[in-house]
This record gives sequence, structure tokens and C-alpha cells, in this order.
Amino acid sequence: MVHGKAILENKVAESIYIFIENGKIKELGPIHAVPTYLSNLEKIDIPVNKSVAPGFIDVHIHGAAGADTMDATIDALETIAKALPAEGTTSFLATTITQKHENIEKALKNAADYLNSYNTSGKADILGVHLEGPFINGKHAGAQPREYIINPDIELFKQWQSLAEGSIKLVTLAPELENGTNFVSYLNENGVIASIGHSDAIYEEVEKAVHAGAKQVTHLFNAMRGIHHREPGVAGSALVFKELMVELIADGIHVRPEVMKLIINAKGTEGMLLITDAMRAKCLKNGTYDLGGQDVAVADGKALLADGTLAGSILKMNDSLKNITEAADLSLLEAVQMASVNPAKQLNVYDRKGSISLGKDADITVLNDEYQVEMTFCRGELAFKKG
Repeated sequence: MVHGKAILENKVAESIYIFIENGKIKELGPIHAVPTYLSNLEKIDIPVNKSVAPGFIDVHIHGAAGADTMDATIDALETIAKALPAEGTTSFLATTITQKHENIEKALKNAADYLNSYNTSGKADILGVHLEGPFINGKHAGAQPREYIINPDIELFKQWQSLAEGSIKLVTLAPELENGTNFVSYLNENGVIASIGHSDAIYEEVEKAVHAGAKQVTHLFNAMRGIHHREPGVAGSALVFKELMVELIADGIHVRPEVMKLIINAKGTEGMLLITDAMRAKCLKNGTYDLGGQDVAVADGKALLADGTLAGSILKMNDSLKNITEAADLSLLEAVQMASVNPAKQLNVYDRKGSISLGKDADITVLNDEYQVEMTFCRGELAFKKG
């Protein structure tokens, strides 16, 4: 039962009820019209000052609560999946990093094993794998280990997708590299999202990638050729091409709030994905943590390599929504577009995820006015409750 406001598709509804059965949204409607046959069922009352929103979908997250996708264990993925509902995230892509081939392959095989046997309800749903690297440009490696970077390789990717049992849904790559445009075409033809990132591409190279089927840009403005008034680079091109959905790490560290507003003005909320790009230190104390075999120092909300390079984040999705709404004067409905609707559509799972709608998975998060998570339901099961 919902007594507060609910973020539905394209509108905010006041005082509605939601009936969940077998992990799905079976019925919803105005609270005054609850059918009598539901009156004896278990009821959860949501206070009027809370908002009920569709669960968030993080398409770019490496780890949380001490675990990382590259740990290549069932326990690591289970730890991440159980930690994320506390920030309202109900689905995610387990994200890899540039590493030795054997380490990437272990992570891919492990993800396939998890999806086959452990991806159950009551925790965040793993929708597949985001392969970040190794097909990137060393000039913009960021926190990706340079020694393992290689040119795009379709045959190698075929082997990896086979190991992953088809679970690689998104690949970050630099299309300007040798065979890059062909690789983008191959991914597009095989239903995998090609995302331009860690790239030194100029406008014409981005344009070629878009024509080949590139659909996304990884953590916009970070680890890419920036804007110059005579050469838009990757960052400027991302703002130009409507075909490109852009990821944003809205922590105020990776991108200034004023630039968040610039991105919103250029792309609109329908052209953006809120992501965390979080590493294993999320949910933990300040200290030194591993990312792709590198030491990362975490303090004051920042995760840095020894040379000062940003190494992912410790951002939580609910904080991401709060930051973007404050920076660009947006509503919760607009923020949910970027955190739930757009990623579901981008991953082609909007038939079952991304909104509070009849027949969809009951992935629901309850927020207070400060964007703090009160409760989260994953496929109809209570996965987190504050306190």
C-alpha cells in the first residue's frame, strides 16, 4: 500500500496502492479504490512524506562493500548484489577492468556461473557484464592499467562472449584505434552496446563510430579527449550526437555541478545515464583498497591512485540523484528518468525493469525528502530496510 507519492511512468501519482504477487507488479491504482479481495493481505504502509520510485539501474559499477567483479568469485558478486539495495539500486552490470586476459576470463566465467545459479530475488539483479577495457587508448587510461591495454580484437571478444555465455551487454572501447570502427559494427550487429570511452577520438572518428552503431559514452568528460572550440573531441561530440547516451558520475568530483547542468542542457534527461563507477571501497571506511591490481587511497569522498588519478568512485546512486537534482534544479521524476528508465531502455529490459508499471518486476525503492533510502524491494522481496 502506498500513501505517499509514487513516481510512475511520466508522472507523479498521489496516494496509490501497489499489489505485488510472485515478484511482479500485479495491480496498482488509487488508494480509495483498493479491491476488497486485497484487504486481508499483508500490507506495508508508506508515510505521506516518502516517495516510491522504481529501483535504480547502475550500468557501470566495479564493486562495493569490499568486493569487486574482478575478484571472480560468487561471494564477491553476492556481496555487491546484497549491498546495493541500501542505495536504491535493484539491478546492475558487473563491470570489469583492463587486466591480464586470464583475469578477465575468470571474471567473465564467474559472472556466467552466477547468472545461471545465484541471481535470485531479494537482492540486486545482475543484468550482465560491462566490459570496460582492455580495448581502450592508453593516452586516456585513467585508472585502467596501461600494460594490459590492447587494440580492439573481434576474435578475442567472441571467445570472451562465449565464456560469459552471452552475458556481456556493454563494452567500453576507443573507436579510433586500429579495427575500432569494425569492432563497433560487430558489437552493434550482435546486440551489444558499444560505448566510447578512454578514447582520444576526434569529432570525425566519433562520427564514424556513431554511423557504425555506437550508442553510448562512458563517464562523460572523464578519461577522454575534451572539448576545444576547434576540435570537439569525444566530450564535445557526445553532446552533439543524439544517438549517444552519456554516462555521468554525479558526485561533484568527477564533474563539477556547473558542468552537470551543461550536460543536462545539451542532452536533456532523456539522453543521460546516472552511474556510480564505484569500486570496492564503497560502503567502507577511508583506507587503501585494490582496483585492478593497483592501490587506491580513499579519503574525503575521493578514490585516487598514487599519482592523483581518480580511480572510480565511492558514490551511491541515491546520492547521485540528490546531487544532479540540486545541480540542475530537477525533480525526482526527472532524476528517475536517468537512473531507472533510460538504463532499462538502453539495456533493452524496459519490458520488465525501469518503471513502476503493471506486469514489471517489483523493483521499488522508497526515499525520504533528502533522497535517503528507507526501503528497497528487489523482484518483490524486501532487500533493505533502514535501521
